Amino acid sequence: MEQDAVDSLILSEAAANQMSAWGLFLEADIVVKIVMLILLLASFWSWAIIFEKIMRMRRLKSRADQFEEAFWSGGSLDDLYDRIDKRPADPMAAIFVSAMREWRRSAARGLDVAERSRLGLQQRIERVMDIASGRELERLERHMIFLASVGSSAPFIGLFGTVWGIMNAFTSIAASKNTSLAVVAPGIAEALFATALGLVAAIPAVIGYNKLSTDLGRYAGRLESFSGEFSAILSRQLDEKD
Repeated sequence: MEQDAVDSLILSEAAANQMSAWGLFLEADIVVKIVMLILLLASFWSWAIIFEKIMRMRRLKSRADQFEEAFWSGGSLDDLYDRIDKRPADPMAAIFVSAMREWRRSAARGLDVAERSRLGLQQRIERVMDIASGRELERLERHMIFLASVGSSAPFIGLFGTVWGIMNAFTSIAASKNTSLAVVAPGIAEALFATALGLVAAIPAVIGYNKLSTDLGRYAGRLESFSGEFSAILSRQLDEKD
């Protein structure tokens, strides 16, 4: 009687280990294992991107606040340009540097105050600011497509692993001619585990993508507003040269 109790306890522990996450992975078919590994790697990389982007956006917002404080402090724009020309610390500073560089090049050639020349300079400054803004935003948006891809495809990849696992489970049931729960449950659990991993990878990726897209959109609007304000300042200085 005592031996039966010990054997029962051993079998219960073995079943519990088999139904654990690690046990389900070890017992899974090779195709399902590959699916699980792909989803785990995708989830890990998604979290790395999300944390990196969040921290980067916080740094950029802080630097943008510092730059705007210096820009609107009433000091000389030429002095500000000389300080940050070689090392713009954030996209807003890079836009400012690109516009001032074009301004100084025109001034070095001798600025013609004719209306047509002023209009051409104004258009060139706006164009270089747009190019600088687009270049900086492109860098910030790097790897965002990966989050979108994981969010949309991970559930289907997990579903593929589930379908494959269930097919193998049914094949095993047919081969053993035993439909008891002890035979059916492990194979079904292994298959469903792939779907669970697909959701684990997809949900954070979707939430992170939406959050970061919103933050990037707001930051892009902030850069656009600064470009418009700075363009207006340079336009007034051109008018004052009449």
